[in-house]
Amino acid sequence: MRNLRFIISYNGTAYSGFQTQPRGNTIQDELERSIKQLTGEKVKIISSGRTDAGVHARGQVINFLTNSAIPIERWCLALNTRLPNDIVVLTAEEVPLDFHSRKAAKRKTYCYAIRMARFPNVFHRNFEFHHYTPLDVEAMREALECLIGEHDFSSFCTVRTDKEIRVRTIYEARIETAADEMTDEPKIGRLRVIITGSGFLYNMVRIIVGTLFQIGEGKRASSDMRRILEARDRSQAGPTAEAIGLTLWQVEY
Repeated sequence: MRNLRFIISYNGTAYSGFQTQPRGNTIQDELERSIKQLTGEKVKIISSGRTDAGVHARGQVINFLTNSAIPIERWCLALNTRLPNDIVVLTAEEVPLDFHSRKAAKRKTYCYAIRMARFPNVFHRNFEFHHYTPLDVEAMREALECLIGEHDFSSFCTVRTDKEIRVRTIYEARIETAADEMTDEPKIGRLRVIITGSGFLYNMVRIIVGTLFQIGEGKRASSDMRRILEARDRSQAGPTAEAIGLTLWQVEY
């Protein structure tokens, strides 16, 4: 028996999320189907965490047990020839039998991409949220600072979560800016909200971003973020931002 770990990337636009669901059409379904085609085995994939419908991954980590003797250096190419074009296996390695992609993860980074412009960018439309009016980026940055550290993030968690313990640690939270490459103007046109933490509750990043939108639009003060955090009440936070701009960026062990 071997335990194999892979880093995969995927465009989540066409899928109902990562985790297997009764109606199918998930990243996990496609991966397990391809593995069965390759080895004849029906395996159960373990991931570092599930992503919702429409959410992407740059560096999702998975592992599974197999009896296959296929050399580790052949796995990436073998799976990629069997997977849809919007799922790619980047690396493969053999790990100890007790390795678990989710339980062993120490840090995860998510990135939420935003385009500030009158019109959307057709080339990035599946990977960034289009916000057609300007945002107060400095106010958004000020608001993010209070989230760093260990806190109860109940205010930024969907009420449908099954997690009883909602304390998480945010190690880094920042906003990167860039010019709009579709125009000749040097003004800021693209934002990336990047958050690294010990783990994340269901919809946590999207609710944080939805709250940041309200702050950037001037509907809330940047100081409201701390009040919302301390309230531990989902109704105090902003809406859940759309999935389209979110990417699981990196998982560290």
